[in-house]
Amino acid sequence: MDKAEKAEVVEDLNGVFAKAGSLVVAHYSGMTVAEMSDLRARMRAQGASFRVAKNRLAMRALKGTAVEGIAHLFKGPTGIAYSSDPVAASKVAVAYAKDNNKLVILGGSVGATALDANGVKALAELPSLDALRGKLVGLILAPATKIAGVIAAPAGQLARVIGAYSKKEAA
Repeated sequence: MDKAEKAEVVEDLNGVFAKAGSLVVAHYSGMTVAEMSDLRARMRAQGASFRVAKNRLAMRALKGTAVEGIAHLFKGPTGIAYSSDPVAASKVAVAYAKDNNKLVILGGSVGATALDANGVKALAELPSLDALRGKLVGLILAPATKIAGVIAAPAGQLARVIGAYSKKEAA
């Protein structure tokens, strides 16, 4: 790799680090090509990506970004999982690491916050952004539904009482 190619890789990685909602750094030592392809396919299906880059180039690309605090994770054969969704990359990486012990999660970041391996696992347990939005809409609509039910209940009871009296008189 010549200097121009290295500069291009550093610039590309810098853009990834600056735009990513979440990053996961993991060791991938011992993984076969088929396993790596499977991991990348799972990442793509969830809107995330997995990439292997030289540690020196990755550390150069980290300089000047909000996630500069994770530079200490880049030792040994490391791969970077990233996504714009704050949860997607960590969900896929943690799920894959459970199935394949060759992928070892070292840590990562969400926004400007650095996470250790346990933090990434905790992040993976969070529901997705769409699920959180659905819960929020449900919570907002629940009081309105309950109010409508409480308001309609007396009218319904009155109608049932009148109906019962009319049936009683008819009999």
